[in-house]
Amino acid sequence: MDVTTDAGAPWLIAGLGNPGPEYAMNRHNVGFMVADLLAGRMGGRFKRAGKAQAQVVEGRIGAPGPASRRVVLVKPMSYMNLSGGPVTALRDFYKVATARVVAVHDELDIDFGTLRLKLGGGDNGHNGLKSMTKAMGAEYHRVRFGIGRPPGRMQVADFVLKDFSSAERKELDYLVDRAADAVECLVIEGLERAQGTYNS
Repeated sequence: MDVTTDAGAPWLIAGLGNPGPEYAMNRHNVGFMVADLLAGRMGGRFKRAGKAQAQVVEGRIGAPGPASRRVVLVKPMSYMNLSGGPVTALRDFYKVATARVVAVHDELDIDFGTLRLKLGGGDNGHNGLKSMTKAMGAEYHRVRFGIGRPPGRMQVADFVLKDFSSAERKELDYLVDRAADAVECLVIEGLERAQGTYNS
């Protein structure tokens, strides 16, 4: 059986970011923003996940009935560079195949607000993905939220740890909503359909 089409098995959706209010609106935290929105849609609230250094929400997405899917939303609380440990621990705890893990993350090499979905691949210098790949291999799904490159000579580390600009914030709610839609489409209808609808 294709593990990505088994309606009974859960999906693990990991929004990547850094914990703490000082990071909340950083570009690097867009994965947390999407996870929070998905939790709200499910009517759930994040709670600490036992011994795992993460917060989780369990529930279902999609219309009630056979089309809905079991999901575990995860926000690692280990800081971005160590995301792999908590995500892998929860993957093992919930007995989720790696192909049913989705990382939602910021992406420098894509224009602001552009989405790209894929399965597997490199980490492109993203420390959260690097940590996940080291812990579980590369064959997990990615929902890549474009943040663009830093202007001028600004260092990448400074850029990703800055808040979205005032101009970007005018569009951010819509774009985070669209990214959450893309995650739901991926889980319910599969990667090919989600790519056709949301990749731009």
